[in-house]
This record gives sequence, structure tokens and C-alpha cells, in this order.
Amino acid sequence: MFIPFAHVVTGVFEPVQLAPPLVALGAYWMRARTLAKQGRPVAPWRLACFGLGIGVILLALVTPVASIGGELILAHMAQHILIADLAALLLVFGLTGPLLQPILATRVAHRLRVLAHPVVAFSLWAIDLFVWHSPALYQAALDHQAVHALQHTCFVFFGFTMWLALLGPLPQPSWFGNGAKLLYIVAVRLTGGLLGNIFIWSGSVFYPDYRAGEASWHMSPLRDQGAAGTIMMIESSIVTVLLLGWLFVKAARESDERQELLELASERGLDLDERRAARAVASGRGDELRRRLERA
Repeated sequence: MFIPFAHVVTGVFEPVQLAPPLVALGAYWMRARTLAKQGRPVAPWRLACFGLGIGVILLALVTPVASIGGELILAHMAQHILIADLAALLLVFGLTGPLLQPILATRVAHRLRVLAHPVVAFSLWAIDLFVWHSPALYQAALDHQAVHALQHTCFVFFGFTMWLALLGPLPQPSWFGNGAKLLYIVAVRLTGGLLGNIFIWSGSVFYPDYRAGEASWHMSPLRDQGAAGTIMMIESSIVTVLLLGWLFVKAARESDERQELLELASERGLDLDERRAARAVASGRGDELRRRLERA
């Protein structure tokens, strides 16, 4: 296939979209620096994850991926996957309770905590995914920079809350154990896979505004659309395998830690309910409970 290299080397500069991630990076760095001075440093791997997440967002917004995204659906879909799925996931990995403490103490954050509830987070993410890929809104984003910025903001925000409900440091409902987390991962991947299959197998062209760009790349609209769906399916499969591996390791580690706490309590002649031990381990407070048992 002939490749118009003049298109490939062209970047994009949209200050409206670049400002939020840069502000978030600055705020994160200042808070991490404060915690380090207090003797509560953020783990280096979390710092790296958050920085990499911001880097992925900037990469998707200013590199040729963004400019080609105005010509090919597959490039635009790759851009959306980068910012809404991978970058959002990395940002959540970079967070801890102490990092979020100043934000969570505000009234606004307290009211918005419901957005991180698993059912709410998943529902809003799924609605956002399908609504913004409807032909009318998708093509409006191509024509208007403000709508495009809103589209990307929604993708990042609802992708962030979706991963936050699964992996974040906020308290989770008691019913949201490893079994529920497995169903959550499957539901997320099936929802994304449904949209990908619609792109692959549909015989209708959803976004005719791409025809000029597709012609310059010598690609038919349906082929471009199908390639976009294939990209979604491949990325979804890779992330699903990694998350299932993470969940398996997490479940095994929590089982061992819970058993150790129960045995420690038994050795000290203390009464420790198995559900209490499970809650402490699941919330990352197993070490705190261990210290209490040792002092007792």
C-alpha cells in the first residue's frame, strides 16, 4: 500500500487538550514531593506509572497518530485506545490513598465518590463508549475542536473511573471480591469487544467524513473501519490476559496473607474473625492488622 509520508510526519497542537494532563502531572509531582518530605514517599513504580500515563496521553495528542486520526478511523481508534484505556489504567496504578487525600477531603470529591462504585463506573463507561462512537457525535468531533476535546476528556475521565473502581485505592463494596472483580473484567472486555465486532462485521460505513482521507491512503472505508475494530479486539485481548493474570496472583497472595493472620491470631490466643482478616487483606491493610495482633 502506498503511504503518503507527508501525512505521517505532521503533528498536532491543540492547547485545549494538552493543558489538563500537564496540570495533573504538576499537581501529582507537588503532592508526591510533599509526601516524601513527610517521610511517606510514593513508591517509584507508582511514580513511573503515573508519568508514563501522562506521557501516553501526550503521545496520542501531539504525534502523527493524532493527525492521521483525522484521515483514518484505525488511527483515531488507536488514539482513543491509548488515552481511554492504557493511559487511564497507568494513571490509576500511579495513585495511592495519601496522594488523593487532599482531593478526597473536599465536598465535591465526597459527592463524586459514587462514580468510582463498580456498577456506576462500568455503566457510565459503557454509555460513554457507545455514545461517542455514534456517527453524529463522532463526526462532530472531527469537525469541531471543542467537541473533539470534550470527547477525549470523557474518554479519559470515564476510563479512569472504570479502572479506579477495579484497581484504585478507594474503599470498595464488601461484595466486590475477587469473584466479582473477575466478572467486572469480563464485562468490560465483552463491552469493548462488542463495539469492535460491530466495526469489523458491519457492512455499513459509519463515518463517511473519512472518505477523502481513506482515498489518500488507498484504503476502502469498510476496510478502514474493520481495521479499527481489529485494533480494539487485539488490545482488549492483551489487556484482558494481563488483568486475569494479575487477579490470579492477587487472589493467591491474599489467601496466603489471610491464612498467616489467622494463624498469628491463633498463636496469640486472640479471636480473629475470618471475614475481618479477609477485609483487611483485600483493602491493603493486612500489615496494619498484623502489627495490632503482634502488639496485643
